[in-house]
Amino acid sequence: MREPTAEQLIDIRIRVNGVTRSARAPARRLLSDFLRHDLRLTGTHVGCEHGVCGACTVLLDGEPARSCLMFAVTAQGHEVTTIEGLGNDPERMSPVQQAFAECHGLQCGFCTPGFVTTITAYLEDNPDPTREEAREAISGNLCRCTGYQNIVTAVCRAAEIRRSPTGQPAGRARAEGAT
Repeated sequence: MREPTAEQLIDIRIRVNGVTRSARAPARRLLSDFLRHDLRLTGTHVGCEHGVCGACTVLLDGEPARSCLMFAVTAQGHEVTTIEGLGNDPERMSPVQQAFAECHGLQCGFCTPGFVTTITAYLEDNPDPTREEAREAISGNLCRCTGYQNIVTAVCRAAEIRRSPTGQPAGRARAEGAT
């Protein structure tokens, strides 16, 4: 496949992680590729390139979206939040990131950005999920390493952290794997 000529490139401007970013790219550039290659935001991973695995999930106006299934140009006029926009400071991780670390919710980490963005949006709608609800919430994201138990535990722990001003709720039975 030939590289596009300058005449075939368009200006794409997207608000990403609270900052308006722009680059010249082909009109058919996927959002995942635009984020990774044009904006150098490599936290969004590309797995299946068919919208099945969830590794490329970002938040589009606060809702989970598969960035490998949409053109970057269609995100113009919308707010895109990537994993880099969710607690990018190791001293101040997001509740979901903190829960993944505490509950060993990741192994290789490839799928983690997609899970974190998906769970972040989910907890906005359901701030106190049961383990079964948590399992259902992550059912569209695939992980080849963990077996999902610790990810489900991390969803419940993230909910506890979000509800507690200190991040340390009194009861931890749900976070420690009670079913």
